Amino acid sequence: MHAVLSKSRLGSRGRPKKSRAAILQAAVREFSREGVAGARIDAIARAARVNKALLYYYFKDKEALYGEVLDQVFAGLTVAVMEVLARPLPPRKKILAYVKMHFDYIAAHPLYPRLVQAEMMRAGRGASTQLEHVVKQYFRPLYGELAALLLEGRACGDFRAVDPLQFIPSMISVIIFHFNSAPVVRLMTGADPMSPKHISARRAAVLDFISAALFRDGNTSARGGHE
Repeated sequence: MHAVLSKSRLGSRGRPKKSRAAILQAAVREFSREGVAGARIDAIARAARVNKALLYYYFKDKEALYGEVLDQVFAGLTVAVMEVLARPLPPRKKILAYVKMHFDYIAAHPLYPRLVQAEMMRAGRGASTQLEHVVKQYFRPLYGELAALLLEGRACGDFRAVDPLQFIPSMISVIIFHFNSAPVVRLMTGADPMSPKHISARRAAVLDFISAALFRDGNTSARGGHE
């Protein structure tokens, strides 16, 4: 019995990539459910099928593990959307391509918005040791690219004159709100807001809403909501 259990575990320093990946995947689930304060290292190790000693071999403490989780969340998203924003596209097509990529990334990782929301609340209490790094590494570069795109679109006559400091947070909120509010929507409507049908409908609605708010002529044919 002991031999079978040992073989089923990843608890080996000889398999660092698989062990770290399993720990981080388990940590995303635990932190998204319980927050940093409530998350238990024992639960993460058990879900990752590693022993606690191995977890501490890779991550010195819970805060270090949480920092790695945040890096995983934001690094993946940043790489995906920055690739879109680097494409040689006109402003309308580029902003829509960005919204689609951001939405699709979150749809593929629906636990991520909970982590981000929890970190914002933690920072509001002055308890975050991660926020400065996250802002410098991820938020600021993305904000800069989006602000430049909004100004470019305004200069060529595609976009309304919006304040990037106001519009960008509003746009991102529209993209991610569905995923944070899914439990409430489920209770209100009895439908599954995370089903492929509802995700597709929400994606189209997000594209339509942002286009209507930003495009100068309100040309719906340029929005591409059903692509």
